[in-house]
Amino acid sequence: MLHLRVISPPARTGDVRRLLLDEPGATHVTLHAGVALQPPGDLVEADVTREAVDALLGRLADLGIEAAGGITLETVDTTLSDAADAAEEAVPGDPSDAIVWDELVERTGEESRLSVSFQAFLTIACLLAAIGAVTNSPVTVVGAMVLGPEFGPLAAVAVGVVLRRRDLVRRGGLALAAGFPLAMGVTALAAVVFDAAGLFPTTLDHLDQTDFVYQVGPFSLIVALLAGAAGMVALNSAKAAALVGVFISVTTVPAAGFFAVALVEGQYARAGQSALQLLVNLVGIVAAAVVVLMIYRWNTARAARRGGP
Repeated sequence: MLHLRVISPPARTGDVRRLLLDEPGATHVTLHAGVALQPPGDLVEADVTREAVDALLGRLADLGIEAAGGITLETVDTTLSDAADAAEEAVPGDPSDAIVWDELVERTGEESRLSVSFQAFLTIACLLAAIGAVTNSPVTVVGAMVLGPEFGPLAAVAVGVVLRRRDLVRRGGLALAAGFPLAMGVTALAAVVFDAAGLFPTTLDHLDQTDFVYQVGPFSLIVALLAGAAGMVALNSAKAAALVGVFISVTTVPAAGFFAVALVEGQYARAGQSALQLLVNLVGIVAAAVVVLMIYRWNTARAARRGGP
């Protein structure tokens, strides 16, 4: 369940109270009159099952609560209550399958910002991927995959496309368009230094353990599509542990890192293959994520029309 906190202007508190009491998926409803100081108003709280949250947030928005007050959602890890069990049973569907669009927008929006930490993680991941690729170390490449933060902007672009939110598309696109070239540039400079110091092998022809980084084939797109679909399902169901498997399965960061090294070493054909591998993975992940979100949205609309799935 999710814990809902609403700061309501006094003129709207009665409507908010009735809305929560009439919602079968809401329970533990409490009202604290006049306790909110900034913005001023009343505090109304409730525990709400995930299946009912999205529609409930829409009705609260219709009351103008966002403009005059505030709405906060928090995940409830453990609830021991017969009333909570009854609320779960009263709303059709499974909580793990329910999607809260506002929560998804907020999460992807935060994770898609072109920040110092995002750039640092992406650059370090590209450096690790480059080192792992040229030293024929798949373990290091996998570590770089896990470290890469690129799924956040990719998810933001997909959510923006489905919801027609240009701000999310722009924010995620900027993080990718600026983040990858900068990380690849730093990796190229590092490759020059490593090459001058004699740390890199004299040839890139014997990379049998890491050649998947730049070898593009039908499965490159298939894996990217599967990873994008799995990543969005995991993001919607709040199963963050599954995202690690998504990170490991795609070769976005490794391809970017190897591109920089191949370019420095004069291996232009392999640099081109790496760039194509990167592009295929980025496009595949976004395309699959968009399809998954459209299915979720269609299912939500169908459930709303029929009163349940």
